[in-house]
Amino acid sequence: MGAETQQIPTEDVQLEIHLSNGQKVKVNILTSDQTEDVLEAVATKLDLPDDLVGYFSLFLIQEGVEGSFVRKLQEFELPYVSVTSLRNPDYHIVLRKSYWDSAYDRDVMENRVGLNLLYAQTVSDIERGWILVNKDQHRQLKSLQEKGSKKEFIRLAQTLKYFGYIKFDPCVTDFPEKGCHVIVSAGNNELNFHVKLPNNQMKEGSFKVTRMRCWRVTSSVSVSSSVKCEVKLELAFEYLMSKDRLQWVTITSPQAIMMSICLQSMVDELMVKKSGGSIKKMQKKRLNGSIHRSDSQQAVKSPPLLDSPDPSKEQVVKLSTKLSSVSLRGISASNSANDLSGNEFHGNYAFEGIGDDDL
Repeated sequence: MGAETQQIPTEDVQLEIHLSNGQKVKVNILTSDQTEDVLEAVATKLDLPDDLVGYFSLFLIQEGVEGSFVRKLQEFELPYVSVTSLRNPDYHIVLRKSYWDSAYDRDVMENRVGLNLLYAQTVSDIERGWILVNKDQHRQLKSLQEKGSKKEFIRLAQTLKYFGYIKFDPCVTDFPEKGCHVIVSAGNNELNFHVKLPNNQMKEGSFKVTRMRCWRVTSSVSVSSSVKCEVKLELAFEYLMSKDRLQWVTITSPQAIMMSICLQSMVDELMVKKSGGSIKKMQKKRLNGSIHRSDSQQAVKSPPLLDSPDPSKEQVVKLSTKLSSVSLRGISASNSANDLSGNEFHGNYAFEGIGDDDL
């Protein structure tokens, strides 16, 4: 299949959305519904009030041992098409909170449904080892759980290390030197690195998003001797290491796109807070009547899928244009692959210089 957009007829379908506790919610939607429409359908089904919808997002997950985050579904995407076009039962869509600052948990916890969703996510993140818990804290959490004290449970969890972070699968980085194995977590306006050095020593450190001048996601396809094509994804960011020293740090991971989406949403949230805006307004509400649904079979564009490269062609094929048209921000209304220049590049509006007192 080439990069032409597929024509998808509009039909009524049922889509299954997973919650953090393994429960599934079935929603009746149209194949042409965009992410926001599906999110609203889930909220209606769960009785989540309108003013809390913006606090949640839909994520594409690949079930493995722990469930690996592929990406947050973007505004222009058609979730039904995104998940069914993968033709793989391991992929599904999950509902999670969309913000980073745990101060927003208060707003969500005031509502019964919001509280239950947040509680389920917190329990799940602890069970999968994303939030670090020592024996004593584990005992306290267990007793709060037995009492059914969900708010207190969340408040205690908020004080724990890596609360509200997304943890990625083990991957490779060139920091502090090439070929280091690393576990990256995103949260609290930083990327946290747990690096295994060549001498097997473990080191931990964090890169603050406000000190990243810019970042980019690149992809390349290498055709190995076994004629098996491998797409290699990299996230690279330029970091202010000291007052006048910028250095590029690269992470090679199949989840590079999800990492980039995390960085972008942290920056967006910082900018909204700086301007005194609220998270409710972060979700752009559509103007009433701007979307007209007709019952006729209308053709809908879905993002182009990745081609499998022809091995007889050049050995390394740049896939970045197609990839970014599927998965990254800054997409023009037409969604066509030709509108994108080479690699997806993000300048960072929240970038701050360092004063002497910061060092």
